Amino acid sequence: MGLLVDGLLYEMEALHPDLPPNMSMFLNYWEDAKSMALGGQMMIAEGKISKNKGIPIESVELLAPVPFPNSCRDGYAFRQHVAAARRNRKVEMIPEFDQFPVFYFTNHHGIKGPGEILCMPDHFYKLDFELECAIVIGKHGRNIRVEHADDHIAGLMIMNDFSARRLQMEEMQLNLGPAKGKDFATSIGPWLVTPDELAPYETSPKENHFGKSWNLKMQCRINGELVSQGNLGDMDWTFAELIERASYGVDLFPGDIIGSGTVGTGCLLELNGTAKLSDPDYQERWLQEGDVIELEVEGLGVLSNTIVREEDDFSILDKKLS
Repeated sequence: MGLLVDGLLYEMEALHPDLPPNMSMFLNYWEDAKSMALGGQMMIAEGKISKNKGIPIESVELLAPVPFPNSCRDGYAFRQHVAAARRNRKVEMIPEFDQFPVFYFTNHHGIKGPGEILCMPDHFYKLDFELECAIVIGKHGRNIRVEHADDHIAGLMIMNDFSARRLQMEEMQLNLGPAKGKDFATSIGPWLVTPDELAPYETSPKENHFGKSWNLKMQCRINGELVSQGNLGDMDWTFAELIERASYGVDLFPGDIIGSGTVGTGCLLELNGTAKLSDPDYQERWLQEGDVIELEVEGLGVLSNTIVREEDDFSILDKKLS
């Protein structure tokens, strides 16, 4: 675990001998550990800790900021994305979206950081990205009220909820899921940014909503081509509201991840559907082997992943009974 200061990474033990060496322990002692880390940052600025102890960020391979989360929920917080997806399927906007926030549990053992995303053959049937942000819980709580929920956020990071749409759509016809279409990889990173770093970006939530919101531009590039743009400030349901809902009758623990859901235009499924409304002959685009997907969010960095095919030709789609 390290602290990023002006492009240099400092190992925790270089800042203070009592600082936890890994993120899981750091989050469990969040308040004390964060204070010590901030003290180390101040000592770097004052020259009391030499910059010679810093490691250039370009020289290391970054792992997921929270490599072993206790759980991972993903929300459905952007009305624009939900409305566009339903319009593309030629169904009315669902009124329940405006009544309460929702989320699903994804595979917390499928968390990845920057770098390669291994995909099986069936994943390549309509393989997709999802442009999102996520928060990490830094303080235990249960039945957390929305007015206190932001106090439980340790930090924010970028999230890419990789999705195999054919697997997803087939299983969801049985009114369960998404599960198999999304459990192979969810990438987060490139680092965890604490809320104090994002104070200049804070903005008001949508009308009749509560909690912090951040005006952060969001982009996705595939092989250098810009394909999606949005803003975290467009979230209708805030992270505070998602925390309140998630913690009802349930303990939230340090290290739990909660995603925002997909920003408007933030996936190929939505982009393809919108394009086909005006041009029925539009050639759908999906992720392919070798593609490099870069998600960039203002204030949070760039999360880059490369699609890699596993050396296994096993298919569960081929095992479907007729």
